[in-house]
Amino acid sequence: METLKAVLNLLMLPHRGSATALEAEAFRRLEAFLRAQGVEAQPLPFRGVRSYGPELLGLSLLLALAPLSPLFPLLGALGFYLYFTGRRPWGRLLDRFPSQNFLAWKGDGEKALVLLAHVDTAKTFFLYHPRRVRAFRAHFLLNASLAFLSPLLALTPLKWPLGLYFLVQAGLLGHRELKAPYVEGGNDNASGVAVATALFLETTPPKGWRLGLALTGCEEVGALGAKALVPHLPPGALVLNLDNVGRGELFYVEGEGMLRYYPYRGALLEAARKTPGARPLRYRLAYFDALPLAQRGFPTLTLIRLEGGVPPDWHCGTRTPVKAGSSRIL
Repeated sequence: METLKAVLNLLMLPHRGSATALEAEAFRRLEAFLRAQGVEAQPLPFRGVRSYGPELLGLSLLLALAPLSPLFPLLGALGFYLYFTGRRPWGRLLDRFPSQNFLAWKGDGEKALVLLAHVDTAKTFFLYHPRRVRAFRAHFLLNASLAFLSPLLALTPLKWPLGLYFLVQAGLLGHRELKAPYVEGGNDNASGVAVATALFLETTPPKGWRLGLALTGCEEVGALGAKALVPHLPPGALVLNLDNVGRGELFYVEGEGMLRYYPYRGALLEAARKTPGARPLRYRLAYFDALPLAQRGFPTLTLIRLEGGVPPDWHCGTRTPVKAGSSRIL
């Protein structure tokens, strides 16, 4: 419990926005804390973006050009599919800002279990307001349907309302980039970092096993930290991802995917399914750091807490990860 409180206090910054100076400050604090516990965390630098807004804005503008030519919405629909299945072929052009992961190990066995949690926080948006957030999935599916139909709709008179719809959306995304603040991220994901760190420090791996702690940056902008982490993990490592575990009902995630669904596999999932009272979840609301790992064949499991089907205080600004004390975390 003391470790949980200590890590939560370390992360009480105005925000930890992806690839920002305050994300870097959070990693500096975590590094100093781990070193004080006798743990040397290996920094793994990479480059990312500070917000997903410009990419979605660009896709919205392509779709908004439907009245001019079907080619533009065709490109927009392709980009939409690629982005929301975890592919960013344009990433090398946009990933300009420094971010990092931390990776620490204890034990020396051939088998490995990695505790994974992301450090960064996101900008807010009007869709994350508590009165609207339960419609987040429905809004996404509407966008996806219109995006994929747009090359055909561009050949009909409906191209004009379609173009206007995505033009308004581009304007809202532009306003978000200019005006929306980053959130403090108590639940998402100081809670996961605190739990992962406490479990790592307080667990002695059994003979034949290594225990890893992987803290990532840039999760909120496309799980970029998890993608950069892949080459540093031993093949076949079990990965337990902790995200939004501060408040609500606890679920284990069987698989995820906003468009295409990717089922998890492996020993952690099988163990969760055999645990009495454990509640399964097929997560389609957004994505986790676990997604690029599952796509690359790692045996993966995510734990999350939900209230009313959504993470509490999801990207809407809260400093405290729990309402009634840290005893609510896991």
